[in-house]
Amino acid sequence: MSRPRATLLALALPVALVAAWFFVTSVGGIKSYQLASPADVWRELVTLASNGLLWKNLAASFERVALGFGVALGVAIILATAVGLSRPLEKALDPTLQAIRSIPSLAWVPLLLLWLGIGETPKITLIAIGAFFPIYVNLVSGIRNVDRKLVEVGNVLGLGRFDLARRIVLPAALPSLLVGARIGLTQAWLFLVAAELLASTRGLGFMLTEGQQIARTDEILTAIVLLALCGKLSESVMRAIEARLTRWTDGLPA
Repeated sequence: MSRPRATLLALALPVALVAAWFFVTSVGGIKSYQLASPADVWRELVTLASNGLLWKNLAASFERVALGFGVALGVAIILATAVGLSRPLEKALDPTLQAIRSIPSLAWVPLLLLWLGIGETPKITLIAIGAFFPIYVNLVSGIRNVDRKLVEVGNVLGLGRFDLARRIVLPAALPSLLVGARIGLTQAWLFLVAAELLASTRGLGFMLTEGQQIARTDEILTAIVLLALCGKLSESVMRAIEARLTRWTDGLPA
């Protein structure tokens, strides 16, 4: 498929949604305090950009997501590699991790406030929790699916467990790691909103909370649109990295 056609297909649904939104708010009789119009959201976006609040909120959210995702990626690689290479360790750790995985994000908020206070640490921790599990689950699955013959070659060459993981297992499981990282980064943006409920004074989650408290749907929708754009931008960057690093795989053409 040609690039212009692919771009048109990708834009078709967003344009249709914006058109429906404009129609509902201009002709449908819905009040602005119930649903702001696209024009209202655009004016709010311009106002925030002109007074500098937009960039401060975006910078705060990007910093939290980047730090939380970085922590999650490092911890997940270490734990998933250990669990993937050791059945006894899998039996010891994986059931507990899967139970923790099912805890809703908001359930962590009161505990993190009590344990870590109201600074940046609990916010980054909550984001890291959200991003950790997709990376961990995908990497463990990828390690389990590594060709046994590759591991046997490593054993024949006398590689220790560390060198075996570094030189054979992790490179072979790289596609699974990158898929998990892409999903984990998206999950980090989802957990960001809950994280910024923790006594935040800036960030996109703070904009949502502030808009709800003062009943301004234009501010709420501006934050939602920005979250969607940031999430999509992050996902696109990860897809590009994934495509570049996995060119050696023999998959179906795009």
